[in-house]
Amino acid sequence: MAAKNVEQALVTQWRGILALHARIQCELDRALHRHGLCGSDFEVLDVLAGALDEDDSGPYGYRVQQISERVHLSQSALSRLVARLEEDGLVERSMCPEDRRGVRVALTPKGRVIYGQVLPVQRAVLHRMLTD
Repeated sequence: MAAKNVEQALVTQWRGILALHARIQCELDRALHRHGLCGSDFEVLDVLAGALDEDDSGPYGYRVQQISERVHLSQSALSRLVARLEEDGLVERSMCPEDRRGVRVALTPKGRVIYGQVLPVQRAVLHRMLTD
């Protein structure tokens, strides 16, 4: 009986985590929609914002596989998202110099501006949702 109660407590806790994630994701999507983005768009921009070259002079970027390791999207969903962000002028794709089969993605200057505008929005939503 005690084992079943422990198991049920774990399931209840897990469902609570999932519900919290869903509420936060909805709030993020709602807040970011005003800027033409969704939560997944922001996550990719956030990852790319941390990828500058060594002298900080321009975009360095990440390979698509490196991005997929940091965001929770399938490879195909990430590829579609990156294509849409590229169409919007927020990211640029290029061939990897170290492996010509790979694709590197980096923020454009427009992408950096948009990221700078939406970063406080995303952080405010996280603060509101996670500190209540």
